[in-house]
Amino acid sequence: MSTLPFAFAYPAILGALVALPVIWWLLRLTPPRPKSEVFPPLKILAAVLKREETPAQSPWWLTLLRMLLAAAVILAIADPVFNPRTNSLAAGGPLVLFVDNGWATAPDWQRRVQTAEALIDDAESAGAPVAVAFTADPTNNAVPGTTTAARDMLRAAEPQPLVPDRERAFEALRAALNGTKPGTLAFLSDGAAAKENDATVRQLADLKPAELRLIEGDTTRTIAITGATNAADAMSVTATRLDSGGAASLPLTAQDAQGRAIAAGTVDFQAGQSVAAGSIPAPFEMRNDFARVSIDNLATAGSVHLLDDGFKRRRVVLLSGEAGDEFQPLLSPLYYIQRALQPYADLIQPNTPDLAASIPDLLSQNPSVIIMADIGRLPQETYEPMQRWIANGGTLIRFAGPRLAAAPADDPLVPVTLRQGERALGGALSWAEPQPLADFPNFGPFAGMAKPTDVTVKRQVLAEPTPDLAERTWASLADGTPLVTTKPINAGRIVLFHVSAEATWSNLPISGNFVEMLRRIVQLSRSGGVTSEAGAATTAEALPPFRLLTAKGVLTTETGTARPLIPNAKTEPVSNFDNPPGLYGSEDGFTALNVLPNNAELRPLDTAGINLLREGLIGGETWSAKPALFLIAFLLLLADSLVVMFMGGAFSRLRSAARPAAIIAVALSTALFLQPSQLRADDSKPGDDQIFQRLDNTHLAYVVTGEQDVDNISEHGLEGLTEFLTFRTTLEPAPPVGLDLTKDELSFYPIIYWPVSASAPMPSTAAINRIDAYMRAGGTVLFDTRDQFSSLDNNGGASSANGERLQQILANLDIPPLEPVPSDHVLTKSFYLLSSFPGRYSGSPLWIESRQDNRASDTKSTASADGVSPILITGNDLAGAWAVDQNGAPMLPTVPPDEMQREYSYRAGVNIMMYMLTGNYKTDQVHIPALLERLGQ
Repeated sequence: MSTLPFAFAYPAILGALVALPVIWWLLRLTPPRPKSEVFPPLKILAAVLKREETPAQSPWWLTLLRMLLAAAVILAIADPVFNPRTNSLAAGGPLVLFVDNGWATAPDWQRRVQTAEALIDDAESAGAPVAVAFTADPTNNAVPGTTTAARDMLRAAEPQPLVPDRERAFEALRAALNGTKPGTLAFLSDGAAAKENDATVRQLADLKPAELRLIEGDTTRTIAITGATNAADAMSVTATRLDSGGAASLPLTAQDAQGRAIAAGTVDFQAGQSVAAGSIPAPFEMRNDFARVSIDNLATAGSVHLLDDGFKRRRVVLLSGEAGDEFQPLLSPLYYIQRALQPYADLIQPNTPDLAASIPDLLSQNPSVIIMADIGRLPQETYEPMQRWIANGGTLIRFAGPRLAAAPADDPLVPVTLRQGERALGGALSWAEPQPLADFPNFGPFAGMAKPTDVTVKRQVLAEPTPDLAERTWASLADGTPLVTTKPINAGRIVLFHVSAEATWSNLPISGNFVEMLRRIVQLSRSGGVTSEAGAATTAEALPPFRLLTAKGVLTTETGTARPLIPNAKTEPVSNFDNPPGLYGSEDGFTALNVLPNNAELRPLDTAGINLLREGLIGGETWSAKPALFLIAFLLLLADSLVVMFMGGAFSRLRSAARPAAIIAVALSTALFLQPSQLRADDSKPGDDQIFQRLDNTHLAYVVTGEQDVDNISEHGLEGLTEFLTFRTTLEPAPPVGLDLTKDELSFYPIIYWPVSASAPMPSTAAINRIDAYMRAGGTVLFDTRDQFSSLDNNGGASSANGERLQQILANLDIPPLEPVPSDHVLTKSFYLLSSFPGRYSGSPLWIESRQDNRASDTKSTASADGVSPILITGNDLAGAWAVDQNGAPMLPTVPPDEMQREYSYRAGVNIMMYMLTGNYKTDQVHIPALLERLGQ
């Protein structure tokens, strides 16, 4: 069934169309057109006396024009409406509203509310009770009640970032109706099936309503991301859509933890395709900073895919039972492992072949994964730290070989009990043939991978049969013998490949499946590294909600009633009422829970064989043609007027008068064209000249605190540093600028010096927000408390008043973790070689953004703004050391008095400025010793 697509609001007005023939007859006559005759008057009199003028017929096209004008006015008054809403409810029972409020309803939620309110208005007019049930709410009071209560429930409801649980909502509705048959049952659906074989529509029909309506919105915007994989050269993204009618290309954006867009890509759907794969090309280091992937212009929880530690780069230690052969690298046990993991992980190898010395050293670097290729027996003193490291969350991957085959059977670092020796498949002394691989089981990291058809195994180590061997087997051969086995140990795991890491036992290492299998296992490990120290967490604890996703795809700190997420290694967590989508854990590490599980597919609701009435939401399909008809009538009236004026000769009389007007218009246009400078002056705005001056050169800037003494020192201090930069470097800055944070544009300046003063007014929220936006956009703020502090926290004692004011300011800013400038940081060598950054005082360190994830000191930062820290904090009163008077003499003494300290403070200022302007390119200097060593110098 379907409603009529067209109707009139006032159909009685259409009776006026009967008068159109009368109007036609009236419009047939028109006064004669006046004729112009030349002098003399006798000729005019002769023409007048010659014949008697009679009215002439109007032209047919003019009559038709006026008829159309009259018809347009009549139709406009009748108010034709296309796709009108059916405002009649079925009698015999209450109005039942079964409302989807899941993630897919967020874009058009207000239209859904308006549609439901219109139905409630109809129920109020009919005196029928109303029952309302929401499919994404954990509880529902669906007992039929008053229309006022229904409106209150509707206005209090909000879309939730969940897949609708229609089964629970239906059970609540059926219990509330208690056998009462509904009159009109309206299902305001998002159009998508909530699960496999979703029978919601059929269940609603089983309630035997007098009328069943299915009301849907625009399903073309129901699109979700269902997977993201960090591949070798790009982030691979899988998306699904509900409306698969036409082809579509959707833009993708990858953002970091601060919400900044750092990469873009596309996902392309072909016509009739509901699932498609796209990619976001970016270097692996940049992809390691991805925190979320979203579809542009779609503000839903489904269009956002959160990423967690599982997508970050891992630190992997490689150990081998034998030294690599430089002349025959293909025979090295680690060659294929290195080639497989190099694009995905940071690989570390020992500096010495002595495992008793190298393993403790490698464990101190907190690796996420350790790979051992054909190592049978470890030094005895290394077993205990290795076992602690695994129990704390480490992943040990072992490969078989001759040494492991000869190792004792009681080795604690193997996942299963191994038989002594090895099994040979094929050859003159064996009856068995080389074995291919069997299908991967539906659990474990290899689930979903296609079985490799070109891999055969010629030799392997065998596992003793045990009751749990099948549960521990991630891959096996066609004859059922294990190929990859695993064993969880507290928070970590041990994985064993029953073949060697090189191509002597099988051709698995030279296949593409080897790369994918290793990558998936490594991605299961912890990204932040694992310590081997005793007393660390040894069990997987419940993860508290850290950030939750709203229905519009925004992360919020409001966790509400969400419960901690309990990790389960065997099954993938699914979002529900207790664990809504979001991030679970803490700032140090978290797990992402998305709306839809991996590889989910959106499918339309099953309505086959069900008698129902389909409708659309209010505000989209229903529209009135009255405005368009009135506009057409006005245009026809305007055309009729112009025709009458033309026939009356009005334009011929205006022709001569139009010539002087045209000449005047041309003259004015020429005059304006010949004075472009005046035009530009008129288009300019107040303050443009100052903006152009600020853009012409580099300016040092400081925050005006309102305290005359502090602002005076800041101004003279930056003037002194400007003069020093001019004489010592090629940079010639213009005079410094004082900034009002609430009004002045901040983006013109690479760095802003902020002297913190407890007696100055606290900056307003607007000022703090502008500073926060400035730092997000790549700017840097140098906070100077001028109190010679030694720590940013209060653990060491009471802080100064300026330090407390700084903490109040920083509490409202989104700043990264901080650390004192490391000795090898680019700030120490951007121009001068420095070991400290003194000002008037020398006891306070200079704090900058800390290196994340325990990176090695020689690893370049991939942060935004070319690695430049958005914040610097010191207490050494840099401006006080830089400040000079008009004669160039220092205004304030250093503490203690030392002119070399002042010189170093100027050098510190130079290094800071060079760091601001050049970024982290100077970190390449750390490679010079290695290059010189290679060159033999």
